[in-house]
Amino acid sequence: MVSLDQFIKFYIKLNYPITAYGEMPIIDLGFFKLLFIENKGMAMGARLNNLIPFLDEDSAKLILTFVRIFACIGIGFYLKSIIKNKGSQLLIFCFCLILAGALGNLIDSVFYGVIFSSSFGQVATLFPEVGYSSLFYGSVVDMIQFPLATWIWPNWLPYIGGKEYTFFEYVFNFADSYISTGIILLLIFNKEVSFN
Repeated sequence: MVSLDQFIKFYIKLNYPITAYGEMPIIDLGFFKLLFIENKGMAMGARLNNLIPFLDEDSAKLILTFVRIFACIGIGFYLKSIIKNKGSQLLIFCFCLILAGALGNLIDSVFYGVIFSSSFGQVATLFPEVGYSSLFYGSVVDMIQFPLATWIWPNWLPYIGGKEYTFFEYVFNFADSYISTGIILLLIFNKEVSFN
């Protein structure tokens, strides 16, 4: 699963420049779009320095990368414990999905800044003399979007009235979908899985 995620990210990075805001997607089927963006933050583009204002962008990015490292270690140990204690196959599968997704995004965060050149306005190269960033400061590659419906909010609504809204406009990657699928399965089948 991690290898599929990384293969797709490598393919996108080595064949397309970043899709700038307002540019045509790589593929546009209306309900499905293939784009290329780089996410320096967390899910849905949230950044740690936006949540904790006294952190500068570099410190926030470094902290986020180390949180990802410790999360992968913790999930890995928990998964090992589940397997050792003969936990349910569903529980093992869910945590395998979550760990695969976490590892996929961790690889981007730790190594991509060093092993790729910049993708802004150009196609990146692999193993350049100087990468676009340093170790632990890479951006996560996102490419999938399912904008299911777009509408304009009625004018009488406070704050959002008259504004256009696209349902599920967030851009994500395979690693994100692994994590989401694992968590959703845990929530749906919580009575069938045992967290011993």
